[in-house]
Amino acid sequence: MTYRKRVDAQQSHIKSLRLVIGLLIALGLYMAYGWQSAPRDLTIHVPPDLRSGNTRPWWDVPPESVYAFGLYIFQQMNRWPSNGETDYEDNIIRLSGYLTPSCKAYLQRDFELRRNSGELRKRERGVFEIPGRGIDNQQEPHVQQHSINDWTVNLDITADEHYGGERVKRAFARYPLHIIRSDVDPEKNPFGLAWDCYSGNPQRIEVAAEPIRAGDKG
Repeated sequence: MTYRKRVDAQQSHIKSLRLVIGLLIALGLYMAYGWQSAPRDLTIHVPPDLRSGNTRPWWDVPPESVYAFGLYIFQQMNRWPSNGETDYEDNIIRLSGYLTPSCKAYLQRDFELRRNSGELRKRERGVFEIPGRGIDNQQEPHVQQHSINDWTVNLDITADEHYGGERVKRAFARYPLHIIRSDVDPEKNPFGLAWDCYSGNPQRIEVAAEPIRAGDKG
């Protein structure tokens, strides 16, 4: 009788061990699935000014990052180093990963309209931020957040155009860029943002007269 009890106890212990082993296998498979499905890369937006501590949700994009993205893409799109007829279209293709489909179509139509009217032939163009009217200007907000996924970036820009080595145009304008969150292709767009063209029409602005430089004629 004692021998039979020992056998029954061993059988019960073996069943308990099998149950524990089965649970451990199931837990291991679950952890392996979670590890395999976890994202390999996670973009964290950190404001440029790191002189003080900063705590924010990982999904939040600070206005400094949105502004820097908008300015960078806008400058790249409007940089025509030799000939606007080729440079403008090349920029649309090269920067397509940072554009929404609707904005890409809008820019393509704008390119064709300007090309057909002769505005791009042998034109050199560059744009830059008006000094003192950037993101650090506290008098007016240059980034307006509409939701966690879209913003309006107001760029105060100087646009210079040259033809045959001579400057033929200088314009001061505010461009209200519409920026949206777009984490669809980190290989082509590591910013996780996209330019959705404009929230409204660009507006001409007035700036102080340029200072007279040494050598300029009065």
